[in-house]
Amino acid sequence: MDYTKFEKARIIGARALQLAYGAPPLVKVADGVSSPLTLAELEFDEDVIPIVVVRSGKK
Repeated sequence: MDYTKFEKARIIGARALQLAYGAPPLVKVADGVSSPLTLAELEFDEDVIPIVVVRSGKK
């Protein structure tokens, strides 16, 4: 699925908040990665974040 830049920002931000509060990472953490935001971006790039975007049919 192609996400808009707003959806991508919301997904990464929500996941980074979860990681900051102690959620376990869904990817292997490389040495030197300590920022929840960086880790959330890695998870997004690997498409492992279990967040669903529901769009309405209205425009």
